[in-house]
Amino acid sequence: MIFASRVPLKTLAIVSRSLATMLESGIQIRKAISIASKKAMHAPTKKVLGQVSDAIQGGSDISQALKEHGNFFPVLFVEMVTMAEESGSLPEVLKHLAEHYEANIRMKKELIGQLIWPVFQLVAAIFVIAILILILGMIGESTGNNDMSFLVFGLSGTTGAMIWLTGTFGTFAGLFGVWLLIQKAAQAKAVVDPLLLVVPVLGRCMRSFAIARFSWSFYLTQQSGMPVTRSLKGSLKATGNGAFIAQTPFITSAVMEGSSLTDSLAESRLFTEEFIEMVSVAEESGTVPEALHRLSPQFEEDARRAMKTLTRMISAVVWLFVAGFIIFFVFRFMLWYVGQINNALEGT
Repeated sequence: MIFASRVPLKTLAIVSRSLATMLESGIQIRKAISIASKKAMHAPTKKVLGQVSDAIQGGSDISQALKEHGNFFPVLFVEMVTMAEESGSLPEVLKHLAEHYEANIRMKKELIGQLIWPVFQLVAAIFVIAILILILGMIGESTGNNDMSFLVFGLSGTTGAMIWLTGTFGTFAGLFGVWLLIQKAAQAKAVVDPLLLVVPVLGRCMRSFAIARFSWSFYLTQQSGMPVTRSLKGSLKATGNGAFIAQTPFITSAVMEGSSLTDSLAESRLFTEEFIEMVSVAEESGTVPEALHRLSPQFEEDARRAMKTLTRMISAVVWLFVAGFIIFFVFRFMLWYVGQINNALEGT
């Protein structure tokens, strides 16, 4: 279901950091999850973690126990925990995930802080137009003249105001619903994410986050001695990006056929030239996992800088939309008013 309950990022960050600390101190994973479930303030998370703890006690793997709860946990979290469980680096992975989600929460707060005033103006403008439609309808009913309805797309009265509000807010709700559907459907992400990667700023942000996750995941899985093809599959899936995931068969097949890792990644046309050059140098020296481990924080920081730029751009777009919205109706009324004056003068 689209609106099914999911763990809040803040709760997930707290749980991840708590688990990392307990595991580093030597507490068994089942006991650590049981303790974390009791400390969780989010009721659904408390319940799910308790069930995960029971499943582990019953013999299930951590990853299997998490996957049994569908989309309650983010894909990135489940995939990273799965690989960490296999590589034996669960505390380190959980600590990094906590830092990742905490950074996302900070960026989300910054985005909301910059958008709250422009969005308030947009909503206010929509309601002002609705009130205007209502007033024009009342004037038309009292004078028997409905010619003014053309000023707001032929709408007037209570019915017109309801159509206006339903149409505008319904459009926003529809776009939000489509976005949620895309996030839920892997096939949709495989189509949409490649298109988003070519969008200025947004594409850079998505690509940098994906490369950072790939680098970090590949390092962890290679450190555990996992076969390179399986490591590539898991690392590409951990990116959470449909474009990268869709290229998994091509990249792994190229490596299995004898191509170098550098050439295989370059042929996918997903990784930046800078990244490919660094992998090439590391591959020649036989230190690819270590190099990717060093590069991961750099690309994640680049993604966060791009996210801040994107936030400012979104804020500016909302401002321009509101300004254009207001200017459009101001000029529309001015032209109508001038026309009324001209008609009156011609009549006299």
